[in-house]
Amino acid sequence: MRCRARPCRCPRRRHGHLHELAPKLLAPVAYCGLRWGEATGLRVKHLDMLRRRFVIEENAVQVGSVIEVRTPKNHKKRTEPFPRFLAEPLAQQCENKDRNDLVFPGENGHHLRLARVHDDNMSWFAGAVKRAGVPRITPHDLRHSAASFAVSAGANVKAVQRMPGHSSAAMTLDIYADLFDGDLDSVADALDLAVSQANVPKTLIPPKQKAPVPL
Repeated sequence: MRCRARPCRCPRRRHGHLHELAPKLLAPVAYCGLRWGEATGLRVKHLDMLRRRFVIEENAVQVGSVIEVRTPKNHKKRTEPFPRFLAEPLAQQCENKDRNDLVFPGENGHHLRLARVHDDNMSWFAGAVKRAGVPRITPHDLRHSAASFAVSAGANVKAVQRMPGHSSAAMTLDIYADLFDGDLDSVADALDLAVSQANVPKTLIPPKQKAPVPL
């Protein structure tokens, strides 16, 4: 008599370290527009806490199962400001670390691998998205959120271009033109207010037409 072997159920991997790290790691992507590899490639020496600047000069790219550290996508080093509310969590991430240590290391101390998006809880990123109660998103979607926040805050196209490291303002407009189009109404309203408050020569404003007197 043959007995059918029962399948062995392996325990699911826990990502306690990554779940704790996720909010601090994803903030530079969501609010500053860093690429995933730029955020995971940050070292302590790349943070200027006094001026609140990232120095982006490394991009940790995953090629197959290997992490390759390269220059940024356009091969140019750039500086990127970060908001004040990120200063404290970033400083905490740098505590007791050497200058060349990674700010956001994996559990083994090396570069984090690309966050995969799955429907189950095997992915730490998917778990973070599920706990946040937001629709399914990818790390790259967070870069678009950063641009949207910047435009809503009144940033011009050149500032938004520098944030994600685009090679030209034309490229930024091609991607985010609809965001800038949404500001046209506010520009028109601001212009209307400025003209109404200024001493504009009457020759530029047509006089009001008098209603015809009935016979």
